[in-house]
Amino acid sequence: MPEFVIGERDFLLDGHPIQLLSGALHYFRVHPDLWADRIDKARRMGLNTIETYVAWNAHAPKPGMFDLTGGLDLDRFLRLVAEAGMFAIVRPGPYICAEWDNGGLPAWLFRDPEVGVRRYEPRYLAAVRDYLAQALGVVAPHQIERGGPVVLVQVENEYGAFGADQRYLAALVDDIRAAGITVPLTTVDQADDAMLAAGGLAGVHRTASFGSAATERLAMLRAHQPTGPLMCSEFWNGWFDHWGERHHTTPADRAAADLEALLAAGASVNLYMFHGGTNFGLCNGANHTGGYRPLVTSYDYDAPLDEAGHPTAKYHAFRAVIARHRDVPGPAPGPAPPAPEFAVPLTDPVALLADPSRWGTWQRHERLPTLDDLDPAPRLALLRTRLPGTDPGVLVFGEVRDRVAVFLDGAPVGILHREHGERAIPLPRGSGELVLLLEDQGRVNYGPHIGEPKGIIGGAVLHGRPLTGWDVLPLDLDRPPNPWPHGPAGQPPPTGPVAGPVLLRAAFDLDEPADLYLDTGAWGKGMAWLNGFPLGRYWRRGPQRTLYVPAPATAAGTNHLVIFENEVLLSPTARFLARPDLGPTDP
Repeated sequence: MPEFVIGERDFLLDGHPIQLLSGALHYFRVHPDLWADRIDKARRMGLNTIETYVAWNAHAPKPGMFDLTGGLDLDRFLRLVAEAGMFAIVRPGPYICAEWDNGGLPAWLFRDPEVGVRRYEPRYLAAVRDYLAQALGVVAPHQIERGGPVVLVQVENEYGAFGADQRYLAALVDDIRAAGITVPLTTVDQADDAMLAAGGLAGVHRTASFGSAATERLAMLRAHQPTGPLMCSEFWNGWFDHWGERHHTTPADRAAADLEALLAAGASVNLYMFHGGTNFGLCNGANHTGGYRPLVTSYDYDAPLDEAGHPTAKYHAFRAVIARHRDVPGPAPGPAPPAPEFAVPLTDPVALLADPSRWGTWQRHERLPTLDDLDPAPRLALLRTRLPGTDPGVLVFGEVRDRVAVFLDGAPVGILHREHGERAIPLPRGSGELVLLLEDQGRVNYGPHIGEPKGIIGGAVLHGRPLTGWDVLPLDLDRPPNPWPHGPAGQPPPTGPVAGPVLLRAAFDLDEPADLYLDTGAWGKGMAWLNGFPLGRYWRRGPQRTLYVPAPATAAGTNHLVIFENEVLLSPTARFLARPDLGPTDP
């Protein structure tokens, strides 16, 4: 079997130097029926390696569960990499960042406030050990010395930006080796002296992450890794988007010049991202540097392969650079064809507050619970109580994480956003049924806010007295709610704006499965499903204006769209566009 080792200056495959030209492709962000297509396009760009994170919380949404089916079939993904004749790099974390919910760490892990976060703490390490045993139990048979594609496994992720607990890193190494991993191990840190020093570990090969100034940053890495190959494990060739910002892009020629500098220096590289994919469902992360900012659904990342898997100008620029350093197989993929354009009415509106019981089962809580007090923690929940008095007053929450819509006797009062630091709202009277629609907009994936609880933190107070006696209805959004159990409701489609929270649906026919771009520009804030497949969140705030629908989620014949609108739907029409609209770009 082949032997892959770290030599004095190079990676060595059976004793011969090899330069790893890798591209990041997260299997959990791509429909599984499209994995082979994306991998093949990486090969045709000239890459010889595919890199992926493993998202612990995607596989283990509940304690004692480890899902390896469908879009989480890591074994199948690695087999497809091998069938394409490519190598693989696996980065199992346990923390991955990745602009992914909670940086990949399961929310249930932190229900016990004594559990440590990314440090040498027994309860945290016990859970991590179990996770690594399960995840790497899938990876181990795919290592190169066993005939598979895996040549490197990464320990933690940019740990020097978070801490400096060497005992923690050493424990992870022991657990990774105990899980059967024998290929070389690496760490990655931002190209900063302090971070490279804090995030590395003796005996584990250091690599760096950066997106420009390759010569200077490789020199900094060499100071911390005196021997062995230089590697940029995250070459940031694009960037991510938050709601309310512009769509970030980087010039293809500038990124290609930086890639040329890396390859000319003999460094190995992993493009972050080669293909970003989509935060399907409600799995987007958030950042909290100076304020809370959730990520959009699209993870296009301005990558060489766009969100729908089509080559961009950056793809062809990178392919030309790589062709100067190695043979590139052909031909290059063709341009993106236009998607079908059409429009259908949204029909059968069902208001959430009209009969909430059809959406689930109410739970009784004397004190106002957080979302993390519920099991499993929902992304969205209704909470209601009876107000005891009569006088108007100001309703005050300890903290809102992340958005709460307030209703009194079914009438909207207002919305509070974590981003704005809002936690108080006037009520027109102190009596009646108070209802809160509470949304977790994405858990922080980077920095000290990782692992924090969601919901209303610190309870609710009116006239100086805590409100008690709460009914709570968690809303399961893994699949679309179905308040139409008996077929069509027979209602005429709405002709004007529709106030939320409300569920609507539409049906349309296709001749054959096809990629689609669902236009959300005239909608407010909510989420959508097609044929039960969760497309993700939309928000009029932008920049993203379309939701990507992968062809395998569609069907020849009749297709069923469901949307849940939280605010106001200006146009009760579902329009599908020929091209994606990710919003205005950077100037």
